[in-house]
Amino acid sequence: PCSAAVNLRPGAEQKVVFITARVHPGETPSSFVCQGIIDFLVSQHPIAKVLRDHLVFKIAPMLNPDGVYLGNYRCSLMGFDLNRHWANPSPWAHPTLHGVKQLIIEMYNNPKINLEFYIDIHAHSTMMNGFMYGNIFENEERFQRQAVFPKLLCQNAEDFSYSSTSFNRDAVKAGTGRRFLGGLLNDTSYCYTLEVSFYSYVVGETTAAIPYTEEAYMKLGRNVARTFLDYYRLNSLVERQLAATPKTR
Repeated sequence: PCSAAVNLRPGAEQKVVFITARVHPGETPSSFVCQGIIDFLVSQHPIAKVLRDHLVFKIAPMLNPDGVYLGNYRCSLMGFDLNRHWANPSPWAHPTLHGVKQLIIEMYNNPKINLEFYIDIHAHSTMMNGFMYGNIFENEERFQRQAVFPKLLCQNAEDFSYSSTSFNRDAVKAGTGRRFLGGLLNDTSYCYTLEVSFYSYVVGETTAAIPYTEEAYMKLGRNVARTFLDYYRLNSLVERQLAATPKTR
């Protein structure tokens, strides 16, 4: 480990970003977005190195492996929509959810860990582009702070739409990861659902739709990872990293 790594110093508070994907088996684009995040974070890219030094990423890339294996569209082996059971997951009927929730609660209760982000990746069958769902809070300042990350992501990813991003407390979504954890975690934590279109995106004011490819989904994942650099204002450290790298011909 790098000696300058803030999160690896003994006793240092760890800032954790927790990412989950593929809770709905048919939403295959979410796996490509998640793959893009993972590939970028473990790469030798200067931004990835700075992120690894300052943040801890916990990623559960497939919350519904039995549903994926069976080719289900939305449910698990036992016919559950897992994304409606976060409030009280059964270790027998919803084991992946139960395990991830236990881990999140353990982290939340650990004074040396600050769980700052929870992002659950999905795909959307009727809307275009990437966009996010967030929560509604009575505290206006918390509500405004929650909008910062999607606004930054919009600047980094041409296919991400802030205008399609919405904040809600729809009763139908009460058992989802975003809603449940948004109510459980404290006001320094931000919980989002990241949605990406099954089919295409539009850029800027143009009306021509560009079909998504596997590479475009992974690029969105890379841009999600890069946005943490802007969020935590670590850009100057990347420049230092580049300056320290010997130039090769």
